[in-house]
Amino acid sequence: MKKKNDLSSVDKKIWEEYIKSPTDIYDKEKKVNSNARKDRFRFDLHGFTLDNANKKVREIILTCVKKKFKEILLITGKGLHSTTDSDIFVSKELSKLKFSVPEYLKNDSEVNNYILSISEANIQEGGEGAIIIKLKNL
Repeated sequence: MKKKNDLSSVDKKIWEEYIKSPTDIYDKEKKVNSNARKDRFRFDLHGFTLDNANKKVREIILTCVKKKFKEILLITGKGLHSTTDSDIFVSKELSKLKFSVPEYLKNDSEVNNYILSISEANIQEGGEGAIIIKLKNL
């Protein structure tokens, strides 16, 4: 598709009206924040290494238990930009946060005692790029 060099005044006016109220663009951040729950902690793990993410998640769970949160929403991403797919010595699934974080939590006995369930978030909250951890009432 070739970009227009000169924008006509009609096209410019249509564009200006559209950007004032774009009805067909879904803003997932706005949706998540508007439905923010006081009993749910939300954290974005984008940019974390596997090791750092696991340490951070452990810290988050222990803190959330103390502060009486019922759920944790972890944004892991889908792993689409992961460069580990080209490395034959690295697991294609466990090298991505969306797979490795739940696996880590299942194997950490101390943290696992506080977890009721781990599931994929619904589409409005991040879908397959997010995890919901439900905590036990202690």
